[in-house]
Amino acid sequence: MENYRQLSQDEILVLENNACWAEDWNRILVADGFRPYNFHRVVFYGDIHLGEFNKKVEVSKGFFKHSGINDATLRNVFVGNDCLIEKVGNFINNYTIGDDCYIANISTIETTEGATYGAGSTISVLNEMGDGNITLFRELNSQLAAFMVKHNTDKELTRRIKELIDDEVRVSTPDRGIIGNNVKIINTKEITNTVIKGDCEINGAARLSECTILSSEDASVYIGTGVICENSIICDGCSINNSVKMQDCFVGEACQITNGFTAEASLFFANSFMANGEACAAFCGPFSASHHKSSLLIGGQFSFYNAGSNTNFSNHAYKMGPMHYGTLERGTKTASGSYILMPATIGAFSVCFGKLMHHPDTRCLPFSYLIAYGETMYLVPGRNITTVGLYRDIKKWPKRDKRSKQSKKSIINFDWLSPFTVGELLEGRKILENLRAASGDNVSTYNFHEYVINASSLVKGLKYYDIALRIYIGAVLKRAIKGGFLGVPEDETGKGQWVDLSGLLLPESEELRLIDDIKSGNIENIQQVIDRFEDINNHFRKYQWAWTYQLILDYYHLTEIDEQAVTRIREDYIRARRAWIAEIRKDAEKEFAMGDVEQEVFDDFISKLDHEIDYEN
Repeated sequence: MENYRQLSQDEILVLENNACWAEDWNRILVADGFRPYNFHRVVFYGDIHLGEFNKKVEVSKGFFKHSGINDATLRNVFVGNDCLIEKVGNFINNYTIGDDCYIANISTIETTEGATYGAGSTISVLNEMGDGNITLFRELNSQLAAFMVKHNTDKELTRRIKELIDDEVRVSTPDRGIIGNNVKIINTKEITNTVIKGDCEINGAARLSECTILSSEDASVYIGTGVICENSIICDGCSINNSVKMQDCFVGEACQITNGFTAEASLFFANSFMANGEACAAFCGPFSASHHKSSLLIGGQFSFYNAGSNTNFSNHAYKMGPMHYGTLERGTKTASGSYILMPATIGAFSVCFGKLMHHPDTRCLPFSYLIAYGETMYLVPGRNITTVGLYRDIKKWPKRDKRSKQSKKSIINFDWLSPFTVGELLEGRKILENLRAASGDNVSTYNFHEYVINASSLVKGLKYYDIALRIYIGAVLKRAIKGGFLGVPEDETGKGQWVDLSGLLLPESEELRLIDDIKSGNIENIQQVIDRFEDINNHFRKYQWAWTYQLILDYYHLTEIDEQAVTRIREDYIRARRAWIAEIRKDAEKEFAMGDVEQEVFDDFISKLDHEIDYEN
């Protein structure tokens, strides 16, 4: 406290002449450069620390007022430099306020005993009646959340992760509420037990209670009119506005929640958009979206997903136009563990993996359409590989990542073809080959459980899967040559099955290794778990090559990858890419012929396809 001093008698006299009063003037400490002239009708209780008040504060565009405190009651409050605090209807109690803040027309800001700031509580996602499977804390990301949900039945692992998070929460929990630098809080009723990091704006909120708002200079948070937020954590770059009601939630980076949306015991990760509807016990991974009043996300796991209005998924059919959204990423998971194949586009980041709705023990055919005619369900395998929608999805998702470089907690791998997706693609190809071998070529349809596959669809599905395989192999080989790691992989990591942890693609062996390290005590804190996810992601290309190297040997019946093999693979890659682009062009022309797309939009899309040859080398 060496930079603080007690008030002089002259300063006390100025304050008293400005209708200020203190329970004990000796308990008010001020910065060396403190001047008392911009304090009016202020009541001080307890221990008060005041900075310097020399600058003007912009309260509206082009409207500046001098910093200071007017019409307020403060108890046990630290106030930084150059703040403007005025029109406090009730009081500010037990808070530390940073520099350059503007706080006006508010009722109460207070820290009470036992404050948690939204951290440390356990909620249940996927099962709203469950015992709880996610512990909220500041550094939570989509990988750790998916990991906790996936392995919730492993009681020893769950107990150990809970211990690590509880340790982190205990160390990081402040003894009272904090408002960071450059924070604006106006026209707001109640803020209780809430940490508000710097560069946040709260305008017209109704109540924030037991919350942490992780705003930052390059990714500020906005909390708007009528918002009620309880026991929740809101991350960098978010906007929560227009009468949102939220309880027991975690909102990841660059999410937007607005227009009366209500949420309880739910998770929303990077770039999610929620409006009008409702979420309960929902796991909304990166790029989840819900726009409609009748949309209820409950007990499900979503990612790269757009919830339509009730059962209306019509907006998924937009492809060239600006309204196209992704549907299902690597599966939309229900509470029962089954995966649902929507009657709509299932494409890039929109592939249904795992189990069919009525057959939990069967694998899906990826990149497929499921179409109902009466009571008959037709499966069109691989169709979405060659659509305009998939092509646009591949290009658009990285561009729609609105997070700042400094606030990317959740890992998102944007590769549409990876060991994870290609592994499922190989399974789908095997299913089609087995169907054809069992029934022969002289049939009009094939039966896959309760689903019907037309013979022509099966042939095209095999063709599309092969196109995707050759594109993938060629692209990985090209990267291996440029990266200097062409040849036998250095180690075995990457071989075998791959999994997806809500955006992180990784070998299953690495996930199992992490589980063992947590349970054995080799991992000492929760940050090491998060760092492990980051490390796995940093080695993605290395692990990918180990997996793909074996795929190349098997696919081309090789014992080694020599120059002749490289030449052949490259030629196959170019042919496959050109065949792929040609199919997408046909899809675009078909859509344009229907009259739904303007000439300018069509010409622009075709121009992009024409430039695809630039990426062949």
